[in-house]
Amino acid sequence: MEEEQNILFVRREQDGAVTLYVDEDWAAERGADPSELVKVPIPRELYASGTVQQLREYAATYLESLDETNSSS
Repeated sequence: MEEEQNILFVRREQDGAVTLYVDEDWAAERGADPSELVKVPIPRELYASGTVQQLREYAATYLESLDETNSSS
């Protein structure tokens, strides 16, 4: 059985920092352009008990893996 996952919307800032949003509406309320957001599936256990820093690191790794996939194709 596949592990259930939660979704976070993520934006990589120019300085490399990762900003996390619970949904697109919340991101837009905070000035984020919805077209810049990446939908990141977060494992349930990490979402439930991970720290914000752990979530950011997971999201950053996920974004890096997308970049590597896109650059090699």
